[in-house]
Amino acid sequence: MAKIEPTVVTPASTEPPVSTPPPASGPAPEAMAPAAEPRKLDQLSRIEEKAARIEEKFARYEAVLTRAEASLERSAQKVDAAAGTMDFAAIRGEIAALRSRIDATPRAGTLFVTALVTAVLTVILTILVLKFGVPGLFGGLLPR
Repeated sequence: MAKIEPTVVTPASTEPPVSTPPPASGPAPEAMAPAAEPRKLDQLSRIEEKAARIEEKFARYEAVLTRAEASLERSAQKVDAAAGTMDFAAIRGEIAALRSRIDATPRAGTLFVTALVTAVLTVILTILVLKFGVPGLFGGLLPR
C-alpha cells in the first residue's frame, strides 16, 4: 500500500478578496469567476478526501492500539494470577515435603521398643563376653 503524504496548503483567508479592476483589454470579471470557482471546489474536495483518509487511518490505528492494550492487560492479569498460584504451589510443596519427613520419623513407641531391645542385647552380649571372654585378648572372667 502506497503511503499518502498530506500536502501543505496555506489556509484560506477569512477576509473578503480584494477586487482589482481588470485591464481594459482583458476578459471581463464575470468570465474569470466561474473558471476559478470549480478549481477551488476541486482543490477543496481533494483536501477533504485526504482529511477523510487520514481520519480513517487514525481510526484504524486507534482500534489496533486499543486491541493491543486490551490484550496486554489480559496478559498482565494472567501473569499476576500465575505468579500468585505459583507461590501457593511452592508453599504447598514444601509443606508436603515437611509432612512426609515428619511422618517418616519414629514415634515414641518405636523409640521405647528400640531402647528396650538395645538394653537387652547389651546385657546378653556383656554376659557372654564375661563368661567366654574375647578370643585372643582375655579369657572368661566368670566361672563356667
